[in-house]
Amino acid sequence: MHDHDDHHHNHHGHHDRPAQGNAHGHHHGHDHHHVPTEFGRAFALGTALNLALVIAELVFGFFANSLALVSDGAHNFSDVLGLLLAWGAAVLAKRAPTGGRTYGYRSASILAALGNAGLLLVATGAILVEAVRRLFETHPVASFTVIWVAGLGFVVNGATALMFMRGQHDLNVRGAFLHMVGDAAVSLGVVVAALVIGWTGWLWIDPAVSIVVALVILWSSWSLAREALNLALHAVPSGIDRAGVESFLAGLPGVVEVHDLHIWAMSTTETALTAHLVRPREGGEDELLHHAAHELAGRFGIQHPTLQIESGAHECHLAPAHVV
Repeated sequence: MHDHDDHHHNHHGHHDRPAQGNAHGHHHGHDHHHVPTEFGRAFALGTALNLALVIAELVFGFFANSLALVSDGAHNFSDVLGLLLAWGAAVLAKRAPTGGRTYGYRSASILAALGNAGLLLVATGAILVEAVRRLFETHPVASFTVIWVAGLGFVVNGATALMFMRGQHDLNVRGAFLHMVGDAAVSLGVVVAALVIGWTGWLWIDPAVSIVVALVILWSSWSLAREALNLALHAVPSGIDRAGVESFLAGLPGVVEVHDLHIWAMSTTETALTAHLVRPREGGEDELLHHAAHELAGRFGIQHPTLQIESGAHECHLAPAHVV
């Protein structure tokens, strides 16, 4: 049964009820397919602004001899690549399924989030290595130039973050938002460092701020990397209570057992579920499955459930807990 609230399609199962053995339910209560459309302009504008900022920070950072400014520019470049990855994945996610790719390209958003996290970790390592070297080999810094360019970075990153504030349910959009917020804070830190250097002459402040920049990036990207890796490994998405889902399914009318329960991410915005429900003959399967699909979407954010009903007359080879 494909449940779109107004029509049903039955798939044949291998158990007692060939017309009602498998049930498919699609619910898009969170309006996920509109994410690429809503944020397409934000991705384009954010990418353009950050690319211009990267050029400004690298050029002025080089001539001002400020590692903090150069490192912030390098990090912003990784964000440009990350925005492009996320944008491309959002576009791919809109492509229709094919015979060979029955889920379409939805998982591209997971790969994009994983690649984005990898870019951040590489950028962090490069900044740390250069910052530690500069701690023992300080150079004069043109504080005035650094203040103005980093101030521009604060404005650009802050404005870009605001454009992604509404998309926190999408890991890609949330990653872009967190990066922009972090970058705005880092740019503000570079401004403060330049002011301190101009006031005190302490040149070690510049590489010290670079180390803080790297640690901020590492802190903000670690949760993104961990969650993206979990999704790539088909772990239960964060925020979904697996025990609660199993309890709900077991409490459905007539259900005496739930087994072979799997919950995984189809993309960074859509979650799928498969489960076998043992339910001796009682009838009303269509209504039961419609209700289950609706509740799974509304209560747990699971938009693509597939439920197989079994009578219990024959033992299912997937019933044991250790069998995947």
